[in-house]
Amino acid sequence: MANKKSTLQETYEKDVLKELMTALNIKNKMSAPKMEKVKINVGIGTYIKNGGKDFTPILANITDISGQKPVTANARKAISNFKLRAGMPVGVSVTLRKKRMYDFVSKLVNIALPRTRDFRGISVKGFDGKGNYTLGIKDCSIFPEISHENLERPHGLQITITTNAGSNYRGYLLLKGLGFPFKDEVKSPDEKK
Repeated sequence: MANKKSTLQETYEKDVLKELMTALNIKNKMSAPKMEKVKINVGIGTYIKNGGKDFTPILANITDISGQKPVTANARKAISNFKLRAGMPVGVSVTLRKKRMYDFVSKLVNIALPRTRDFRGISVKGFDGKGNYTLGIKDCSIFPEISHENLERPHGLQITITTNAGSNYRGYLLLKGLGFPFKDEVKSPDEKK
C-alpha cells in the first residue's frame, strides 16, 4: 500500500513552493523553506499539584488530537518551592512529522482556529528569530475530536512548528502560504524601517 500524501502537502508542493521561490528569489526548490516537524506540549504540573494523580484524560485528549501516543516528561530533580519531586510527571508531548504533521496543520488552520471564540487571527510575535513558530491555545476543546461532555477539566496546549526557514520573514511567508491566518505581517529585511 502506497503512502498517500496529505492534501496540504500536495498544495505545498504544487502552489506554495512556486510562490515562495518567486517571492524569495530562490532558484533551487531544495533551498526553499519547509516545515520539518510539529511538537504539541501540555504541562500537567498544576494538574498533579491540585490532587489529580490520574492524568490519563489528558493523554487521551492529545492522542485524539494528534493521532499519535504522547510521551510523558518527568522532573529530573526536586524543587521544593514548587513542591516537585524527582520523577514526578510534569508534561506530555508528541512530535509529528511527514503526513501526520501536514494533516494536523491542516486541521489546526481550517477547523480548530476558526472555532476559537472571538478569533481575529494569530499574532506574528510567536516567531523565534529563526522561522519557527509557537502558538499557545487556552482550550483544547476547539479541536473536533474533544467533546465538551467528556472533558473533565479543560486544559491548554502549546504547538511549536519547526521550519528550516532561518528567518522570521521566510517562516512567515511559508506559514502564510499554508493558510495560517495572521492578523499582522512580518516585514521583509530589505524594507527600510
